[in-house]
Amino acid sequence: MNQMRQAYVIDNDFQLVRHRVLRNTYWLLALSMIPTILGAWTGVQFNFFGAFFGIFGTHALIGALVSLAIVYGFIFAIRANQESGLGVVLMLAFTFYMGLLLSGIVGFALQNFSNGAELITIAFAGTASILGVMATIATVSKRDFSALGQVTAVGMIMCIIGSLLAIVFHMPLFYLFISVIVIGLSAAYILYQVQQVVNGGERNYISAALGIYISLFNIFVRLLQLLMIFAGGDRR
Repeated sequence: MNQMRQAYVIDNDFQLVRHRVLRNTYWLLALSMIPTILGAWTGVQFNFFGAFFGIFGTHALIGALVSLAIVYGFIFAIRANQESGLGVVLMLAFTFYMGLLLSGIVGFALQNFSNGAELITIAFAGTASILGVMATIATVSKRDFSALGQVTAVGMIMCIIGSLLAIVFHMPLFYLFISVIVIGLSAAYILYQVQQVVNGGERNYISAALGIYISLFNIFVRLLQLLMIFAGGDRR
């Protein structure tokens, strides 16, 4: 009888931890949208993207590598402090910086397409829909998606290299192909990460929110790029 009671208490504690991590993950994701939007608005107003890459002149690849180094610096710092409140502060600072980077494509859409705001809205809605579908599948499905973690990690590294090569060697069709792959890999990672939280494999909401946020960022950017190419309205 005591063993049954002890097992019940342990299972109940596990359920409470799991629900708390999942709830806090979604709350941090929602909160992260505020500095992201603020960063994008600030970047558009002050042309952050143009000014940042203007420093490097014709060496756009160097600018991209520096920007990538800053992103990974933030990721390392957040993971190193994910057990403290500083991790949340760094997460919000990181999402503001990502908003600044986002201002490049957002500003381009607004300035060069008569329906730029509509394209941005569609890309946002599409990103939110993918999150909703993947989170639902991860929550209700009995399948084990743990293998997706390693697959998506390796795939994203290859996509980053492929994207840089496509930019340097001016291969737009290859870049489009990479964009579609990135959307698929990012969606798969959301599926993996949410299920890790649901199953108790991930018990830190900051780490979980960080991974999902990066995936959502990648999906939004790539969707907006595809929309501007295939569904864009009249250019201004």
